[in-house]
Amino acid sequence: MRITIDREACIGSGLCALIAPAVFDQNDDDGLVELLDEGPLTDPVGTVKDAVQRCPAAALGSHPD
Repeated sequence: MRITIDREACIGSGLCALIAPAVFDQNDDDGLVELLDEGPLTDPVGTVKDAVQRCPAAALGSHPD
């Protein structure tokens, strides 16, 4: 699975980093999402998909390889 982020859409809620901290983090300067692990995923795929689905700004995407 490939993960994409849209930092312009991100509102900095941090939900993604709470759900999948090995894959997502928040930038220290602006609080927006950062992708830590583009793959292969160290978190279970279901956890990452959950983070993508729960993003309140729809700033995350997941795509099959």
